[in-house]
Amino acid sequence: MGKSAVTLPNCYEFSAFEAGCDEAGRGCLAGPVVAAAVILPDDFHHPWLNDSKQTSEKRREALRPIIEAEAIAWAVGICSPEEIDRMNILNASIEAMHRALAALNPAARSVIVDGNRFKPFGTLPWKTFVKGDGRFGNIAAASILAKTHRDEIMVRLAADYPGYDWAINKGYPTAAHRAALLRLGPTPLHRRTFRLHAPQLTLDL
Repeated sequence: MGKSAVTLPNCYEFSAFEAGCDEAGRGCLAGPVVAAAVILPDDFHHPWLNDSKQTSEKRREALRPIIEAEAIAWAVGICSPEEIDRMNILNASIEAMHRALAALNPAARSVIVDGNRFKPFGTLPWKTFVKGDGRFGNIAAASILAKTHRDEIMVRLAADYPGYDWAINKGYPTAAHRAALLRLGPTPLHRRTFRLHAPQLTLDL
């Protein structure tokens, strides 16, 4: 697990300052949703680069500084649990992507997004790709940064809210996390609009 069977093309359109976008934490019960936007050089290559879900934690952590050092630009956007409850997880995920795109320097000239849902960001041309994080290097890089930055946040928050095992489950609805919710109740960082005590619905984003 963790190694690409084939080398991913870096982007959909080369030499176009195209950003790849992806998010992490959509299906979690607690914590923020985090998105990343990454513009890779046309000649960037790393044999481990793939969808973050298909890459081991050790390799994700090793790839993060490489991507951040070698990308033309990268940025992360965050939406809090309160924002998720207010605007819903789909809109919060897209808003986090918009925040990441807004922070890119230099700015992207186009964007490709993992999934099948997005909203226009200004006048930026965009396309969505289902399972795009396993198809294009810039989306895969964004998935790595989104996942590692969010994991870092949840490990830090775990110290403030012991008992929920966030350092291990990162807020996802594991059996241990649900058991802790029944025993301890929700924290201010739990998403109150989510099904905290029942199987969580997922969105095809």
